[in-house]
Amino acid sequence: MIILPAIDIYGGAAVRLLRGDYEKMTVYDSDPVAVARRMKKAGARHIHIVDLEGAKAGEPVNYDIIAKIIADTGLLAEVGGGIRNAETVRAYIEAGAARVILGTAAATEPGFAAEMASLYGDKIAAGADCRDGMIAVRGWLDTTPLSRREFFSRMRDASVKTIIYTDISRDGAMRGIDSAVYRDAAAEFPDLRIIASGGVTSINDIIALRGTGVYGVIIGRAYYTGAINLEEAIQIGEGTKPTEVV
Repeated sequence: MIILPAIDIYGGAAVRLLRGDYEKMTVYDSDPVAVARRMKKAGARHIHIVDLEGAKAGEPVNYDIIAKIIADTGLLAEVGGGIRNAETVRAYIEAGAARVILGTAAATEPGFAAEMASLYGDKIAAGADCRDGMIAVRGWLDTTPLSRREFFSRMRDASVKTIIYTDISRDGAMRGIDSAVYRDAAAEFPDLRIIASGGVTSINDIIALRGTGVYGVIIGRAYYTGAINLEEAIQIGEGTKPTEVV
């Protein structure tokens, strides 16, 4: 199970939102590149980066910073936020992104997701941002009538093999995860690589998720507050450290 520490970028800074609310934003560092370097120093090989302004605007706003993170650290970066056309997908892949996340575009244009998957294969991922079981789009500002199950089915049909599954109600709230949600999704769609996101609060959450069948886990606010030691989380995810819920 891979561990992906997260950097959300707004105004050129590393920030975190509470439950996707842009009015409840905490700025953690004015230099996202420095944050990524610290993550790498702690043993990270993967990183999850979101252009929050891009998610709202529908186009990249912090592209240069994200490209610099990738070039500077060499981390395997999955990138999302405002990626809604082929030109943006290509730009991020050419910048060295390991995966490009289609969020709004995947939900509203499954044909586009299929086209990108046919061109770039495993470099295309989909973001399933769920509020009360329904998919949210446009920076989580709008909720669609599309259910999580239907979205997963559409992405499977589109040959998109990796899905970042976010529980918006828990994101940034430090409430812990609902492991059953991810276990059920992984069991129902065993051919998809599901990355859990939203509410990861403690090492116990990492341990619990290891037993669900998910491919990876994103750590956000808990990294910045020190609630989770990234090096320990990576060791648990990789299975190199004995696990025992405490």
